[in-house]
Amino acid sequence: MSAEVTIYTTGRCSYCIAAKRLLDAKGLTYREIRVESRPELRRWLVEATAQRTVPQVFINGVSIGGHSELAELERGGDLDTKLQMTPSPEAPTLPT
Repeated sequence: MSAEVTIYTTGRCSYCIAAKRLLDAKGLTYREIRVESRPELRRWLVEATAQRTVPQVFINGVSIGGHSELAELERGGDLDTKLQMTPSPEAPTLPT
């Protein structure tokens, strides 16, 4: 799978842990970015996703939502399709 996966998390979030377990179970490499001590990054997440919660998962720079949305994509068989896509040159650069 060649997609770039980024997950924004906090350390004590059970949904973050569950989302990472799902990604790990698929054998994915992903970039985890912790946001608990980074108010500017939290503000960016709210602007980019209209969500105040974590985790927030991005595939190829596109927000797919949190754990619930990630799990739904997996249940429906659509996650593998998204993960097969290569990043386009126009994919946004996510803050780290």
